[in-house]
Amino acid sequence: MAVERQGGSERRALFESTASQLFEEIASVGGVEVDDPLLEQDRAATDLLIELGLLSLDGTRYVVVDPHSVQAAVVAPLGLQGAQLINESSHWAQAFTSLGHAYRRSPSTDDGPITRLRGDQIDRFLADVVPSAQSELLTAQPQSGHSSAALKEAGRRDVAALQRGVSMRTIYQHAARRNRATRAYVSKISAEGGEVRTLDEFFNRLIVVDRQVAIIPAGDDLDIALAIRDTALVAYLVDIFERFWNRGRPFASSETSVMKGIAEEQRAMAIRMLVEGHADATCAKRLGVSPRTYAGYVAELKEEYDAQTRFQLGYRMGLQQAKARKKS
Repeated sequence: MAVERQGGSERRALFESTASQLFEEIASVGGVEVDDPLLEQDRAATDLLIELGLLSLDGTRYVVVDPHSVQAAVVAPLGLQGAQLINESSHWAQAFTSLGHAYRRSPSTDDGPITRLRGDQIDRFLADVVPSAQSELLTAQPQSGHSSAALKEAGRRDVAALQRGVSMRTIYQHAARRNRATRAYVSKISAEGGEVRTLDEFFNRLIVVDRQVAIIPAGDDLDIALAIRDTALVAYLVDIFERFWNRGRPFASSETSVMKGIAEEQRAMAIRMLVEGHADATCAKRLGVSPRTYAGYVAELKEEYDAQTRFQLGYRMGLQQAKARKKS
């Protein structure tokens, strides 16, 4: 499709008004038949949506297509025309962002309410959907797997969102407090109004954008993620996030009572993992620490309980807990 056909202030004006309204109406009902009177109310708007690829023929029905998959073909060439088209490109991008929200609210899309993302698709999706946030970002991140470069890039992206007026809340594990790159990231976003708390343990990675789309890993395979647009599932994940958020401790707090509580929670978690007989690698992951750090925890507990082996340590701790329950 030629750039000249894509651009133009008249076409963009039609796109922002009548065509966008038509897209939202079709999205709200999950598609329409080809002979639906709605398509003939303004034929120019209908033809524009079809030409841009925002309406796709599925049998005898027209269904909406994800605006993010079409946006690059329209917006990027406009930006290449030079400085005089920069403002025009911005208008198109804003219009597509508006349609993206309508798409995520739609009960029926080409991909359905859940899209499976693999490998680089995950980063591309996040790079597209996170900057489109209009009101709120919720994230839950385990400590492991974040490089300094990744945190710096996330800091730039998240600061830009906060400066647009988007509220942001993030949950880490307690162990994140000891990571220099994470502390630098938290300092940067906190200065812009972002909030960060930590927990002894919480659910896996989660990102929720405007309570309309959620991104979670597909099981233990971090190379596969699920983008969820189903409103009931997103609301369920938000409810889980809120419960853990209420239990979390502010990242920036260094009060003695807070730090003592964190140390006690981490110790209690380590003891529970040992008593339940989990492998060291599993325990370290649940605590958000390296295997070496976890081995240090175990060594300290062995000394405290005068135990020579992990089996003996688990037995003695379990026996002590049983006695404590009996007394209470």
